[in-house]
Parts: sequence; structure tokens; C-alpha cells
Amino acid sequence: MILVTGGSGFVGKALTGELARRGLPYRSAGRRTGVCDVAVGEIDGSTDWSQALAGVDLVVHLAARVHVMNDTAVDPLAAFRASNTDGTLNLARQAAACGVKRFVFISTLKVNGEETLPGHPFRAGDAPQPLDPYGVSKREAEDGLSRIAAETGMEVVCIRPPLVYGPGVKANFAALHKLASGSLPLPFLSIRNRRSMVYVGNLVDFILRCAEHPAAANRTFLVSDGDDVSLPVLISRIRVSLGKPARLFPVPPFVFTLAARLLGKQEFAQRLLGSLEADIAESRAVLGWTPPFTMADGLKAMAFEPGLSSRQK
Repeated sequence: MILVTGGSGFVGKALTGELARRGLPYRSAGRRTGVCDVAVGEIDGSTDWSQALAGVDLVVHLAARVHVMNDTAVDPLAAFRASNTDGTLNLARQAAACGVKRFVFISTLKVNGEETLPGHPFRAGDAPQPLDPYGVSKREAEDGLSRIAAETGMEVVCIRPPLVYGPGVKANFAALHKLASGSLPLPFLSIRNRRSMVYVGNLVDFILRCAEHPAAANRTFLVSDGDDVSLPVLISRIRVSLGKPARLFPVPPFVFTLAARLLGKQEFAQRLLGSLEADIAESRAVLGWTPPFTMADGLKAMAFEPGLSSRQK
């Protein structure tokens, strides 16, 4: 039996759907009733997972307090730690005590850092350099899981994805997709950044490979589509998926940087203009994994998402 936490979320729905398609037994757990098989309430260091863990031999832990822009928490780091660090380690200890054999933890590329230099992508073995509370909380969870694995013998696999996209995605990528879906020319042609992303179908396939492959035990992996793109290339591909011309024109990047500084949106500008690449060579070699979907596949799936065509009008 496989326990999927966060089963009602964006990635969780895709994962449970694929488990059902493959005929694999699973149970989903989340905070609320009605959306998961088992409701556990707030996820923190005191959550009782006993009902959810009954008969389980594999845990895929997706549930988390995710990174948000303009966080309103009084102490963001404490809020992220309560869910992402304390909540994860509490679940892992209970899982080990229940005889769970492997614990797959979905972390984040932000554990490595916020930005890469051209030609120097992050690798799984790089020294962690998280800068924001979300990345710090995930890094601390990874460290704690390593200790639990050593103490209990439960196998732990940590996966650090970059931005995940696909039908139903929200937040930053949804906003970018909406912008690119319009017909107005956009001023991004001169931007020369490089960013890794992962289509949700590729992430789900990678999670399942890490769940079953013997060589994945007690290792950390980076995952992506293996097709890093600049912002203008991404927008062009989104528009191609919608049958639209690219319609981009050049504006010097410093104009965006200056405008962001004046508006207090430096973090947004970094996400728009900066590079963040993941080297997945080790993931390919160790696990014999190749992304089953291309970025074109993922963007096409979003283009045919119900309701999207009506939003273009």
C-alpha cells in the first residue's frame, strides 16, 4: 500500500491518477475530509498519522506549506518549519515505527539556491544554499530525514524539483501562461536567462521510479524536463501550443530590473530574469530515467485544459 500525502493538491492529483491507472493500491491523506481518503488535520509536529499509515509500506510525502509571494505570516520561517520540517519528520518517525520500507520526500530545487550562473547548473551533490524560509525548511527536513534513515533503517529518497507546470497549475506559472496566452506583443525578446522546469507528468513518472528503484535508496535527486529554456523561448512555445505567433520585441533587461526596484518587486524580477538550472545527468544515469514527455507535450496538455479557450476571449 502506498500513502500519498497532499493527494488533493496539483501534483497529488496527478500522482494518484497515475497510480490508479497502473492499478497500484494507494491511500491519500490530507488536511480536510471529502478530498482525501484520510483526513489528518493540520500537518505539524503533533499530527497523528496512525490511521493513514495502517498497512502502508511506501510513503510519498507531497503535503507542504508551499512558497508564496508576499507571505503574510508574522514569522514565515517558523510557519514553514512547523509544516515542512516538523510535520515531515513527525510523519517519517511514525512511518518508520509502522514498518514503512521507503519514504519519498518531495523537496525543492530552492534547497540548492535561488539562481545559477550561465553554464553552471545545480547538481544534487552541491552544498545546499537555501535563501528563503521555504527552502530552509525543506533543507532542514532533508537533514532530519537522513538522520531518521540512519537510526531506523527506513530508506529515504529526496527529490528536488524546480517549477512544476501542467493542467491545473496555479501561482507563477499560471500567471505567466495567462500573459502569454494573450495576443499583445510582449517585451521579453532580449532576456537571455535559462530555467529548468518539470512537467507534472514527468515528475510523477520520476517519483514512481524513485519509489521502486533499488539504487534510489538514501539518495537525493534533481529532476526536470531536461530542456532548459529562456523566458522568450518559453513564451514562444506557449503561444505555439495555442496556435498563436510569438510576437516578442526587445527591451533591455536593465529596464525590468530598474522598474522592479522602483516598485519593490525585486523578487519577481529575479524570477523573471534570473537563471535557475538543474543538472539531471545523475538522475538519468543512476535510475536509467528519461523524461517520458517533452515540454511541447506538457504545454499542449495545458492548451487543451477545459475552460482555457474561454479565458482567451
